[in-house]
Amino acid sequence: MLVVGEASGDVHGASLVKALHRQDPHLKIFGVAGEQLQKTAFEALFNVSQLTGMGLVELAGNLKNIWHAYKLLRGALRDRRPDLLILIDFPDFNLRLARIAKSLRIPVLYYISPQIWAWRQGRVREIAKSVARMAVVFPFEVEFYRRHGVNVTFVGHPLLETVTTSQSREAVLARHGLDPAKKTIAMMPGSRRGEVSRNLPVMLAAAAQIRANDNVQFFCLRASTIDAGELTAMIAEPSIPVVAQDRYDAVRAADLVWTASGTATLETALLTRPMVIVYRMSWLTYVIARLLVRVDHIGMVNLLAGKRLVPELVQGEFNPARLIGESRRLLNDDAVRSGIVQELTRLREHLGSPGAADRVAAIAQDMMA
Repeated sequence: MLVVGEASGDVHGASLVKALHRQDPHLKIFGVAGEQLQKTAFEALFNVSQLTGMGLVELAGNLKNIWHAYKLLRGALRDRRPDLLILIDFPDFNLRLARIAKSLRIPVLYYISPQIWAWRQGRVREIAKSVARMAVVFPFEVEFYRRHGVNVTFVGHPLLETVTTSQSREAVLARHGLDPAKKTIAMMPGSRRGEVSRNLPVMLAAAAQIRANDNVQFFCLRASTIDAGELTAMIAEPSIPVVAQDRYDAVRAADLVWTASGTATLETALLTRPMVIVYRMSWLTYVIARLLVRVDHIGMVNLLAGKRLVPELVQGEFNPARLIGESRRLLNDDAVRSGIVQELTRLREHLGSPGAADRVAAIAQDMMA
């Protein structure tokens, strides 16, 4: 059984399922799926789009769907007794399933660690109790887990395989009715409905001011977990196209990316695009996070760089004026842009080598042997 909790997990889960089937074509895999997993030989019990939430308050607003999914998956573990439970990120939900699997003597493989080294570190005790193997995607996570007695393997980052481009900037922009001669900003407001509802209005307000005063055009990238009609209605501006296909080609075509904190920041980094990382959450979640978070940056790009390589605008700092100011600096200062691109290129060295899905599949096969 495989459980993912958001769009990025769906992508990585799909790559893993393909790798597992390359090693054993007869393997039966079921669980929670999004668009990408549903394109594989996977039995979907629940759709990931109904699980998405970020933060304590935000998750509380989706408790009905979460509780329904939990009961469904708990029943599947008890009734179908899979040989292995694979969990991808989404810790508050997945660690409860891990406890059930442990009680049923079903081994648990956790792929892509939750960022417990950044906040709520006490969760590592639950992982040590319930998870048989951790497959982590950042090398610094190995020491953290070993220090707490967890069986851990660094497998490299799966984005090294999936973040690829094949089309020219001119072709991508022209296909969406945009002018390749103009500077272009890509908006990535998030993969959860709550994220989009909080982040996109600020982005659109800033975009309106920039478009009125600068020769700059925009497009918005839609995550697979976001409804296309809802996003188009929120934008309500025909000159800002919504892009869902060939997203990496689209990001690479942009001169600057506005991205919600999350996996998208690392994707943007691998495409060596300057970015502004933004995030808004409920004020209660923000206050709690300020008390619990133990790192200096919210963006993985800055965490890996060990410094504020790209701007981060969080909560009250994320407003149209600040976003416009940072954007004009990154669009117009060639020295700043060049320095960021060079450092983003070097970040790849922190992510290991391609082949993460095959390595995790090999671990899974070993655990089921």
